[in-house]
Amino acid sequence: MPVQLSYAFVVLIWSTTPLAIVWSSSSMAPTTSVLLRMVLALVLAALVMACTRIRMQWSKKAWLLYTYSGGGILVGMLFAYLASQSVPSGVISLVFGLAPIISGLLAQKLLGEEKFTAIKKCALGLAMLGMLMVCYAQLQQLNLDPIGLIYVLCAVFNFSLSGVLIKRVKIAIHPMATTFGSLLIATPGFVIMWLIAGAPFAVEAWSMKSIWSTLYLGVFGSLLGFLAYFHILQHMKASTVALTTLITPGFAMTLGALINGEQITTLLFIGAITIIFSLAMYQFSGLFQKRDKRM
Repeated sequence: MPVQLSYAFVVLIWSTTPLAIVWSSSSMAPTTSVLLRMVLALVLAALVMACTRIRMQWSKKAWLLYTYSGGGILVGMLFAYLASQSVPSGVISLVFGLAPIISGLLAQKLLGEEKFTAIKKCALGLAMLGMLMVCYAQLQQLNLDPIGLIYVLCAVFNFSLSGVLIKRVKIAIHPMATTFGSLLIATPGFVIMWLIAGAPFAVEAWSMKSIWSTLYLGVFGSLLGFLAYFHILQHMKASTVALTTLITPGFAMTLGALINGEQITTLLFIGAITIIFSLAMYQFSGLFQKRDKRM
């Protein structure tokens, strides 16, 4: 597959995933919806592994990698699905866009990376200002439950932490093997969480929208989207890949408003623009530094 097509595919998947999560859990319990999604992805990944020559690695480093990535899937997805009960899909995508900045902060502590430059610190400040506007719009103007925003923030933090921990494991593994290993770790956890929650498995109550959304998330969101992401990561510059965090929130908010009737207030719109601008400043801070050195 051409890398440009993979890039467009990732943008499409990441733009539609938040809305699909909201729809999939509209007539199912969140724990039921995410469990079905993961089981489907695990079965498909197992079939792919069986039909190809891709080999799994079972060393201690490999299991550590699977644990970090699978744990990120388990905790992050659980919080994201809980958030979908009260937070609009566009806002979920917008908050997830902050992952690069949060990852940068965590990488300083866990990977010993360089501290933020002045420009990145300004980007962080703008991102926080944008988040305050988004939170105020959600809590005051839209009168939504604050616990939903807490769930989203927990999901993003866990997603970022998982990504940083994965970088600590120095091992070369095929993306499909990593996907399968991660699902092997995560799926039993979802089974346990579903049993603890005592969620009903009332198939007759599921709407077709929820069923098709769950199928979409299992096939595209959890399997093909992940593979496409690793494909572009191997063939494109990191800065180009990072642009997805600038593109997807706008698409996701537009889809939520047009298809799902989600309200976009003026303050929410301004907060979204502020966050996206802060992400652009963060991603392209290196270009500003190079210009300063040349001048």
